[in-house]
Amino acid sequence: MSGTGIEEQLQQARDRLDRLSAREAWREVRSGAAWLVDIRPAAQRAEEGEVAPGLAPLVVERNVLEWRFDPRQDAVLPGVDFDTRVIVLCQEGYTSSLAADALRSLGLERATDVVGGFAAWRGQGLPVARTSELLRA
Repeated sequence: MSGTGIEEQLQQARDRLDRLSAREAWREVRSGAAWLVDIRPAAQRAEEGEVAPGLAPLVVERNVLEWRFDPRQDAVLPGVDFDTRVIVLCQEGYTSSLAADALRSLGLERATDVVGGFAAWRGQGLPVARTSELLRA
């Protein structure tokens, strides 16, 4: 067998990140110092809930993340540059670690993720969308 297993890849990615608690991420996003990027698929967001729209979370599903955050690409989101602080959020904090590390490898050295993901965010009582807000979106 060659290569490394996913557990080793995950640990290597996390070793390169300065991961944030849900509360630390909330503080940065609330202050305007960072972009919160939810990479969960639509079905998971519908089932589990979403970050409150007042915090302006960006929904960028995992399969297009690098193209939307690479300043060298035509598909880059407006306002993204190599100094953009990106905090990636997934459901439990696994996929987000790999995704944030991928952003760092593109040159967004301030990218990181949330320990425990959206489950930790919701569990700590941080702002989430009410059902009526999700229906309007």
